[in-house]
Amino acid sequence: MTMTKRERFMNFLQNKPVDRVPVAFFHHFVEAPEWGTGLENADAFERNVMGHKYALEKFDPDVAKIMNDTLMIMPLDTSFVEKASDLRNVVPPAVDSAYGKKTRELTERVLEIYKDCDAPVYSTGFSPYIVLRTSLSGLDVGTVSDQKPLFLQYLEEDPDSVVAALDKIADGIIALNEMLIKECGVDGIYFSVNNQAQYIPDELYAKYVAPSDKKVMAAANKLSNMNLLHICGYHGLSNTLELFKDYEAAAYNIAVYAEGVSLSDGKKLFGGKPVFGGYAQDTIIYKGTKEEVKEAAFKILDECGQVGVMLGDDCTVPNDIDDTRLEWVREAAIEYAEKH
Repeated sequence: MTMTKRERFMNFLQNKPVDRVPVAFFHHFVEAPEWGTGLENADAFERNVMGHKYALEKFDPDVAKIMNDTLMIMPLDTSFVEKASDLRNVVPPAVDSAYGKKTRELTERVLEIYKDCDAPVYSTGFSPYIVLRTSLSGLDVGTVSDQKPLFLQYLEEDPDSVVAALDKIADGIIALNEMLIKECGVDGIYFSVNNQAQYIPDELYAKYVAPSDKKVMAAANKLSNMNLLHICGYHGLSNTLELFKDYEAAAYNIAVYAEGVSLSDGKKLFGGKPVFGGYAQDTIIYKGTKEEVKEAAFKILDECGQVGVMLGDDCTVPNDIDDTRLEWVREAAIEYAEKH
């Protein structure tokens, strides 16, 4: 019996059999230089919103994610910070701030675009650590530098002040997520975490950063039982997956190519909970032939089965991908289910 998208997705989240595995691929709609410019760049904001419409015309997704590129990482004023103790005075934007209002607008407009496609719809969220780190140093993960990251400098100088800042930022994210779930009506939060390339030592992440991550997830889980954890392996930058194994989420996106960990091994690490991924960001899914895309899907499903598994990628696929290629993955999932 053919399932609806929502029935299939809920069975995936509950580790129950499906008629075929769901498929989840996402990409940005504006280029990196325009990320976070939505409050001052009306043109970029509009392209951000309408990109969802144009993508939907080519591929009707099994699960949708609102790509908030132009509002992507919560803005935080740290211009006054000269020493670690100053971090205690950071103030995340309120729900009724310009950022909060613009986030509501983007969310509601994209929900309207997706209203007839029966797919669960997620809002994109980032951890307090990513918010603070980005405010201090920009998107500098993976850059080559002999200089110690500013976040790490402050953490070594005064960890209590850093923790206090992360906790306050977590409260701001929690309030925003409550608005997105309860008032706007998204199904859940697609929560992005990472400590790529050991930006800070893992032991410091576990001790000082993880509690604020878990605080955000715990609050979101009280509002929805569908929240997803994205352990971001952007462009091959790996994490230590064990850092996140006790994070409570409905399913986990594992960057199998960045981490060098199969989906089935990842499933074991997360206690048998549902996982998704399997494709690298910009190789076969982006430039492979239809047969190669199909062969990759079959290989993934041969390895991990069809229960509690969703096909996707390590992170976002390239912006200029032909979205019709994503249909190839869905066709492969259907054919695989028919044969197995």
